[in-house]
Amino acid sequence: MIPSFVIFLRESLEASMIVAILLAYLKRTNQRERFRDVWTGVGAAMVLILAGGIAAYFWIRHYSGSNVQRYFETVTYLLAAAFLTYMTFWMHKNARTMSKDLQAKSEVAVSTGGRWGLGVLSFQAVGREGLETMVFTLAILFTNSAQAGTPVRGNLVLVGAVLGLVAGLGLSYAMYTLGAKLNLKIFFRVLGIVLMVFAAGLLADAVENLQQLGWLPFGNHALWNTGSFLAEGSNTGNVAHSLFGYAQSPTALQLTVWALYIITSVGYFLYVGRPAPKQPTA
Repeated sequence: MIPSFVIFLRESLEASMIVAILLAYLKRTNQRERFRDVWTGVGAAMVLILAGGIAAYFWIRHYSGSNVQRYFETVTYLLAAAFLTYMTFWMHKNARTMSKDLQAKSEVAVSTGGRWGLGVLSFQAVGREGLETMVFTLAILFTNSAQAGTPVRGNLVLVGAVLGLVAGLGLSYAMYTLGAKLNLKIFFRVLGIVLMVFAAGLLADAVENLQQLGWLPFGNHALWNTGSFLAEGSNTGNVAHSLFGYAQSPTALQLTVWALYIITSVGYFLYVGRPAPKQPTA
């Protein structure tokens, strides 16, 4: 529930910021009649991503227990980890110029794209966030399914997703209409670190699958087993697994990949996000 809440909070806030920038540009240039073009693109992206995500989930459930499911889950884990890492660094790098870039693209869309230009622009922008969110959600659902084997935790994942979506849209509405202030730099930095910890757990899950498939026939001896103290399938163990990548019986390769990712990605993220040194005054 917590990972899906954090992911949907971040993605809904980022997507709604994009829509708000487009609408603010149209409002400032007295083109309110083009609002519907933006909302058409947003709606089309959401319908397409939702339909694709549901179809992918039920298609892979058809192969439950087979190697096909494990292949698909492994690819999903790797894609989700890659997306989480990329979008975190991308937002850190482009947050300051995102508004100007979108406004420039809006001008081009209005001048050359006819009535469909803004719709296509909003479809691309929101669709990218939706695609990332779909991959993350599938990865979380597969992880919870592997741990629990029941639909109960899958329902909790969906509850967390809905709550995160509502919270993200609520924050966006407050910032847009009420003038509420939120330090987005700190907000995205904290969420970025949390999401990269999630990504480390997904990479460890991918390594576990690849070892079970026989594709990584090394480092597969278990280092310890804490199942009697904290079972991975228990409620507390599942939360620890979702948040921190906890495994009750990790292999040497799993732990190595998890630790290396945390040290390199989080360390570099904190390094590039450090405050710039003050220039000495004359």
